[in-house]
Parts: sequence; C-alpha cells; structure tokens
Amino acid sequence: MLNVKNLTIAPILREVNFRVPAGEIVTLMGPSGSGKSTLFAWMVGALSTDFKAHGELWLNDRRCDRLPVETRGIGILFQDALLFDAFSVGQNLMLALPSHLTGRARRDAAEQALETAGLANHYASDPATLSGGERARVSLLRALLAQPQALLLDEPFSRLDKALRTSFRAWVFETIRERNIPVVLVTHDEEDIPPGGEVIEISRWQ
Repeated sequence: MLNVKNLTIAPILREVNFRVPAGEIVTLMGPSGSGKSTLFAWMVGALSTDFKAHGELWLNDRRCDRLPVETRGIGILFQDALLFDAFSVGQNLMLALPSHLTGRARRDAAEQALETAGLANHYASDPATLSGGERARVSLLRALLAQPQALLLDEPFSRLDKALRTSFRAWVFETIRERNIPVVLVTHDEEDIPPGGEVIEISRWQ
C-alpha cells in the first residue's frame, strides 16, 4: 500500500491525500503546472529546495518521506526512455539489478527479463538501434529490475504512436498486476486510464 497523507507543497499543492493498494494503478490528471511532476519529485525524495513540503508518505507501513532516495523503494519511469547508449541493452538492465546478484546470475536475470518483454535477442543490441516501443519496454524493465516496492509512471506512453501506445500500455498494466506493486500514473490522455482504475484530478491549490 502506498499512502500520501495530508501533503502540502507550497506554493503548488495543498492537502493532497490518496492511497494506492498493491497491484493497482491510481491515475493523476490535471493541467500543466498543476504540480503533478512536483508531487512525484517529493515522493522519490528529489524535491527542489524552492518548495516547502509538509505531509507524510507511507509505503507498506513504513514512513518514507524522511528517508534518502535510495532507501525509499520507489521507482520512477519518465516519458523519455533514458537509456545509456554507451552500454548494450543487457548492460543497461544489469545496472538496475540489486547488488546481491553477482556473476552469471546478473546476466541471466537481464536475459530473462528481455524474454518476458519479447526482446529475447536484444541483450547485446545497441540501444540506438531500438524502435521507440522497444526502448520503452527496456526502460520499464530496468525500472522493475531494481525491485521497487512502488512505481511512478510520468506520462510513459506520450511519445509513442497510437497503435504502439495501445499495445505497450496493455503490456505495462499486465506486468504491474503480475508484480503486485502500487503504481501512480500521470497522464493527460484519458485512454491511458486502466479500466476501472481510480482517477484523481490534481489542480493548483486543491
């Protein structure tokens, strides 16, 4: 369970409250400048010092808003697939793996993840050779391989064409259900909302 309690970020948001059960996706919508990205920055622990925040962030009965970024257990995926072009696809994935995996086990984990995403032959590929949809899948895999306890999706479908967006979106939702982690999705497109999912309208100074 991910729980945002009584959050105010001056001068953007006031008294934001919502819960996300494991395996479910809550969608945040609102106009540009309403504070959605600022909310995400606060959740992962990267809020600019230009803002003052008061509130609580709980994840699986553990308060996280006072913890450093690396111990919160919250992953984030942006609209741009931020892959390191100096590394192969498989190496990009291995960068996210927890340190307790060593040696051949790291490569095996990366190859298994690529197979589940329909990219079984791309371990050694140059990220620059991937299509937009393939880059998006690798980016999500990397976020999941870090084994987050919750995941934030910041308009991850917006740069894909409509046909690819539909198929990738379905794959993302299925993958999240399988991982059974709480997810918060920011989007401007109502078609991105999971069927039956909760939607929260974020507006400046709620």
